[in-house]
Amino acid sequence: MARILIVDDEENIINSMTPILQDEGHVVFSGKNGEEALSFLKKNEVDLIILDVWLPDADGIELLEKIKKMYPESAAIMISGHGSIDIAVRSTRIGAFDFLEKPPSLDRLVTSVNNALEQVRLRRENIKLKKKSFVDDDMIGYSNHVNEIKDIIRRAAKTNARVLITGESGTGKELVAKAIFQLSNRSDKPFLKMNCAAIPDELIESELFGHERGSFTGAVGRRLGKFELADGGTLFLDEVCDMSLSAQAKVLRVLQEQQFERVGGSETITVDVRVIAATNVDIPKAIAEGKFREDLYYRLNVIPIHVPRLTERKDDIEVLINYFIERFSQEHGTGKKVITEDGMEFLKEYPWPGNVRELKNIIERVVIMVSTEEIKAEDIQKNIGSGGKDHTREVNYAGGSLKETREAFEKDYIIAALKKNEGNVSVTARELDIERTNLHRKIKQYNINVEKL
Repeated sequence: MARILIVDDEENIINSMTPILQDEGHVVFSGKNGEEALSFLKKNEVDLIILDVWLPDADGIELLEKIKKMYPESAAIMISGHGSIDIAVRSTRIGAFDFLEKPPSLDRLVTSVNNALEQVRLRRENIKLKKKSFVDDDMIGYSNHVNEIKDIIRRAAKTNARVLITGESGTGKELVAKAIFQLSNRSDKPFLKMNCAAIPDELIESELFGHERGSFTGAVGRRLGKFELADGGTLFLDEVCDMSLSAQAKVLRVLQEQQFERVGGSETITVDVRVIAATNVDIPKAIAEGKFREDLYYRLNVIPIHVPRLTERKDDIEVLINYFIERFSQEHGTGKKVITEDGMEFLKEYPWPGNVRELKNIIERVVIMVSTEEIKAEDIQKNIGSGGKDHTREVNYAGGSLKETREAFEKDYIIAALKKNEGNVSVTARELDIERTNLHRKIKQYNINVEKL
């Protein structure tokens, strides 16, 4: 339910739109001129204003400017019986979400209102997230690796330079991106995240740049993309190497010119967006294989930050364990929990293929599942991973490098999890807390035949 104000001097327009919007579950108010609208808005907050361009006592465009200053988070839809491209462009530049010709059709009105209210929801959600203090957004640890990353974050945050964060899944790349945003001069503006691996290739350009009505099957109305919604703020492109080559070319243009067109549209939109990108892929290899544009890589990689594996920052493991133990004991009301000496030693020596994310999940699991105050090594072994003993057996040292040994363990770990889930990749990815595309990549890397498991 939303609060909507209709401002129009034609009573029949108000009377025709009001019941339609009320049927959608909204509370509708109305005014016949600019004076009534401003008087109402001084005492009442609304989510959306539907505003006539021509009012008896005011220019609708000028009135829109005043309203946007009063309530910058609210959305506005302009309507007019004498529509022109010039008026529509002026309206959207000032901040109108859409421009409708009178009388608007039922479907067009409802679609435009729903999309505008979705934009309002996203804006308010971002503001709420920024106001809320998230301890989870901090990088926990004091190792040299973490201290170096924190130093780069502080330096990068003071600028508008693009940042490319690399590292394996679960290492904390998103935490780095959020930390940069929170310390930047854009912290009062939107922070939007887009996981490029989770969106089908045919939809990714629409997600990034938005689309116009009728631009493809199912495009029943205009939709704003992430770049437009993040204007003035920061856009975090996670798993950027999974983006299609077509989308990469368009992103490159935005980085160069800060301009783009919506899918199916001809209007050039100018934005001011800081882009932070992240990937767990070997980028030079992706470039060599023709999967990632080299020119885009250099545009993104102004300030590089590499987040190490958890096993490369072993000094932080105990700090992280104690932090998660205290956090989840309070969160789940289990009472104080303590990791015994043998339990702590086991956790320090575990290879952590899922990195900090896996550590966090395992600690939460044992806090909930172990009924006693003390959590021992055997308790952890029962709850770790997907296959219990299959994942915690000793790795025989055969003289290989640490990388080879780790990869052998990771392969066994994935095979055991796939066996447990009868070869279901999606379920296994969720259980291991990694992206499905990343798990597919690992399966291909280790030549795992899922059908024969």
